[in-house]
Amino acid sequence: MAAVAAAKPASRRVGFVGAGRMAEAIAQGLIRAGKVEAQQVLASAPTDRNLCRFRALGCQTTHSNQEVLQGCSLVFLATKPHVLPAVLAEVAPVVTPEHILVSVAAGVSLSSLEELLPPNTRVLRVSPNLPCVVQEGAMALARGRHAGSGEVELLRTLLEACGQCEEVPEAQVDIHTGLSGSGVAFACLFSEALAEGAVKMGMPSGLAHRIAAQTLMGTARMLLQKGQHPALLRADVCTPGGTTIHGLHALEQGGLRAATMSAVEAATCRAKELSRK
Repeated sequence: MAAVAAAKPASRRVGFVGAGRMAEAIAQGLIRAGKVEAQQVLASAPTDRNLCRFRALGCQTTHSNQEVLQGCSLVFLATKPHVLPAVLAEVAPVVTPEHILVSVAAGVSLSSLEELLPPNTRVLRVSPNLPCVVQEGAMALARGRHAGSGEVELLRTLLEACGQCEEVPEAQVDIHTGLSGSGVAFACLFSEALAEGAVKMGMPSGLAHRIAAQTLMGTARMLLQKGQHPALLRADVCTPGGTTIHGLHALEQGGLRAATMSAVEAATCRAKELSRK
């Protein structure tokens, strides 16, 4: 395990089985941050439709999933969830004790992955979200029974290139999906509503949407940098009898807080349902 922890990310070949949008986002983040050299990345997919984007990054590509495992010790499993069992059956014969396998397939548990792979295979599970595309993702990481702190530290060091990565118990991965995976859409809906409120009051649409997005981004950065509870920052903006408290009252009357909590709950429950299938 010490060798894993001591390994330099830039010297390691990284593979991707599956070349969809999330795989491309992770690869792009690793390359841009200098964590991995482009020519050290090998991606596989059945057709060239997605592989062409990997080639545009300077990566190597193949149509053989086994070739990825044979050429790379760290491999991201980034296929569609319903395809993954067949893919694992295909690559299992070439999996060795040297491999670290990382699944980004939603709803496929660590125990299911371990059952389909050779005994003692080091497996981890990562739940990413769409802002990984712009290296501002929020990712949750869970380790399998045979993955140790060395593998976790290696993966976190690499994935920092794509945003924030937190280790969680696997039971919280579905909650992360409801909070952060689906939360991107919830945040977009709120940004859209903010802008439309300004449009209603007479601001041009394009300007309103740019200002709304910047407001959300700036607020998020303040929360992360200061480490404060959101209620404290909210209180800083409110003045007695001012504009903000009147607006907050309208939001409370509309049930924004309860509706948002219910949205995260509904998305989490759906993620749990999909995990059981």
